[in-house]
Amino acid sequence: MSVFASNSSISLEKPQCEFGIGDIILSPDSPKKIDGVRVSPYPIWPDDRGYFLEVMRGGVGLVEDFPLETMQVSAARNYPGIIKAFHYHLEQTDCWAPCVGMLQVALVDMRQDSATFGRKNTFYVGDLRPWQIFIPPGVAHGYKVVSQSDSVLVYVTNRTYNPKDEGRIPYNDPSLAYDWELQHK
Repeated sequence: MSVFASNSSISLEKPQCEFGIGDIILSPDSPKKIDGVRVSPYPIWPDDRGYFLEVMRGGVGLVEDFPLETMQVSAARNYPGIIKAFHYHLEQTDCWAPCVGMLQVALVDMRQDSATFGRKNTFYVGDLRPWQIFIPPGVAHGYKVVSQSDSVLVYVTNRTYNPKDEGRIPYNDPSLAYDWELQHK
């Protein structure tokens, strides 16, 4: 393989992955996570009116090192069955918090010098598993809405959006070989 994206601190290449979904991450401290990927459950406080959740707080938790001056908070509403994949960044770090619905989140390590280069992780997160996912630069990321209703993904980045830092790979790229089909038929 050869480098297809790089800057002074990181070089990326598309690994030749086996077809499938890789390691399913079922606990935040799983040793099978891609290097640098971190997970933190977030609490939900339900009562007779509905529920409250604190998505993220600047300077605390997974986003503690995100500069407040450049941190950006965004949200995406997605329809059932939609796939948004894959994106990658050379500089930007993402922290995702699926707040409504359920997502199948796919990560692939494309960092040439990473000990987990080529590893795929799958997370099922959202209403039933309220986790934040920290995604470092060089890790391709995407998701499929697996709930039967719309989903809302709130995400925080360590810098404001820069289209020159966003790369895209088709969801069905044969090198990443991610299987988006239903797994338990």
